[in-house]
Amino acid sequence: SGPSCPTDQLVLQVPAQPLLEGDRVTLRCRGHKDNSVTRVRFYQDKKDLGGTLKGTELSLSPLQLHHSGRYHCEGLVRFFQSQ
Repeated sequence: SGPSCPTDQLVLQVPAQPLLEGDRVTLRCRGHKDNSVTRVRFYQDKKDLGGTLKGTELSLSPLQLHHSGRYHCEGLVRFFQSQ
């Protein structure tokens, strides 16, 4: 295994279908090439949404108008070197 490094190579996955008020929405933070991601934090319009730093998902339920905005995630990625 390799070192843990801060990275911007994270992808925030959101549902592809149109979203409506009252829906349950789960955002997922994934590493590039599915590398393991830890200590994930989610942000809405650059505001830290907090969290346990353990999970890689953020649930918005029920979805409301104040959930609108630009989201991103940050975390640590563990890189695994191929043999």
